[in-house]
Amino acid sequence: MKIRVPATSANLGPGFDSCGIALSLYLFIEVIEPSEQWEIIHDLGPEVPSDATNLMIETALILAPDLEPQKIKMSSSIPLARGLGSSSSVIVAGIELANRLGQLNLSQQEKVEIATRMEGHPDNVAPAICGDFVVACYFSEKKKDNVSFVKHYFPEGDIIAFIPNQELLTVESREVLPESFSYRDAVEASAIANVMIAALIQGNLPLAAKMMQEDRWHERYRQKFVPHLASIRQICKDQEAYGCFLSGAGPTVLILSPEEKTATVMQSLKNLDATARIEQLTIDREGIQVF
Repeated sequence: MKIRVPATSANLGPGFDSCGIALSLYLFIEVIEPSEQWEIIHDLGPEVPSDATNLMIETALILAPDLEPQKIKMSSSIPLARGLGSSSSVIVAGIELANRLGQLNLSQQEKVEIATRMEGHPDNVAPAICGDFVVACYFSEKKKDNVSFVKHYFPEGDIIAFIPNQELLTVESREVLPESFSYRDAVEASAIANVMIAALIQGNLPLAAKMMQEDRWHERYRQKFVPHLASIRQICKDQEAYGCFLSGAGPTVLILSPEEKTATVMQSLKNLDATARIEQLTIDREGIQVF
């Protein structure tokens, strides 16, 4: 059995903790054979455990404690701690591993609910499971239907990822956010998010990107961790890209660009930082896949 989970980008600017897209970078899991103990074969570095303490196995055993240990191969093109849903992809893979090996027969709704409880919010895990563009909300109080989500088609357009050569942990980036907003500021921030979502549904990528750059919820507070965001925003303006936004908590920045501008935007990004990983990505429409 093979499992493939896409990378994700959360927030899309003003869709904070609610909106996300699935992207064409992937975590691959291959279940090879039963084993005396859990064994994860990978070359992802010493920080990723190779035994039952791996987050994927811990997740699976929460749902199905009696699973028979397996030898598993893990590979990934999703960079760690870069705002592209690396930990969410592992959680989603663990849920699917338990679902298949433990014959749990989980529905998509159940998978999203479980993953959201484990991750804390649905903006990464929902698109990883569903694919494409997902808007979701999570009610923290205990009740049966505490996660609601809608999947919709994300408009066609080029997506460029500027992935810096340094990590940024979400917990660090979240600590700088304010504890409260004034009512007036919250209404303005909400209105921007509403227009962004409506523009995406209408297929108006230029307007959606414009609203993404007007975020009030988090980017202005996190910018000290991502000083390259202002420079990339200027490149977008100079090269006539649609706009850019922090991917999750950063430091990765995603740029939305018309096809005819993409090459020059990518070259400008390379000139900005030769050590950064610059990739042209596409929307993953399917979400998690099992082969």
